[in-house]
Amino acid sequence: MSITVAGRKMPVTDALRQYAEEKIGNSMKVMDIDPLVAEVVLYVEKNPANPRPACCEVTLRTKGHIIRVEECEEDMYAAIDVAAAKVVRQLRKYKTKVIDRKLRAVDETIRTEPVPTKDLDQLMEELAADEEVVRVKEIEFEPLTEEEALVKIDLLGHDFFAYTDRDTNMVNVLYRRDDGGYGLLKQREEA
Repeated sequence: MSITVAGRKMPVTDALRQYAEEKIGNSMKVMDIDPLVAEVVLYVEKNPANPRPACCEVTLRTKGHIIRVEECEEDMYAAIDVAAAKVVRQLRKYKTKVIDRKLRAVDETIRTEPVPTKDLDQLMEELAADEEVVRVKEIEFEPLTEEEALVKIDLLGHDFFAYTDRDTNMVNVLYRRDDGGYGLLKQREEA
């Protein structure tokens, strides 16, 4: 288990680094998943209108999975505390959905005599129901400019809008950000 603490456009004091390593490290120890690598990025947003400028991003990497948490609070120590609590929840979800499911599958193949699994089957169905695609919608990707897409997303009232860029003929996704404004996901052009 390794933890890297860095600051984005800000210095990280030894006390802050030690606090982040301790809190995030304790959250990671609770679930006992190996190998687990954590990257903690601390930064302060410069917008004076933002009531919670201190942000803590935590990215955990383990066996082909990435778990990401981002929390903002009034001060950096509070942001680290909230992020650490969220890390525990995300790791618990990862452990129950990914690791325990794999162990159950291996355990089922090892067993030779039938065991009443009514409760287990019911639990597996409930877990699988959370991951089902409940609606499929086919749409046409209209060739639009970025400004036209901004108008469409406002008119539709959606949180995101997918379209084909008129100039590059590539698929773009425009999305509404939680902290205000919009984000744009562009398809990478192959070199």
